[in-house]
Amino acid sequence: VQLQASGGGLVQAGGSLRLSCAASGGTFGIYSLGWFRQAPGNEREFVAAISRITRTTYYADSVKGRFTISRDNSKNTLYLQMNSLKPDDTSVYYCAADRRETGLSRNDYDYWGQGTQVTVSS
Repeated sequence: VQLQASGGGLVQAGGSLRLSCAASGGTFGIYSLGWFRQAPGNEREFVAAISRITRTTYYADSVKGRFTISRDNSKNTLYLQMNSLKPDDTSVYYCAADRRETGLSRNDYDYWGQGTQVTVSS
């Protein structure tokens, strides 16, 4: 499966963005999906995930209550709604897919999109 992330940009603190990740070349519904982010000098970290069948969602503590992950299998698209953004959320955001039921670690994912930059100004 190929993944294409989009929707990043520059936003003021307290603002919102919605990231999208379009998938092609595979049966979208068989994959668990996740969002990760990586700031310069830091390791890629888990942000959110949605499971393959039950659509159970998981979030990093740092984004819980502010970010919402969702998927639309009819559109082969994964979303990340980000509200109440903070300067610490500034990163390149990556979407990822894997055939296991759920993945909460970057090592759980075999397929990655190219990343989209999110910059939050104070």
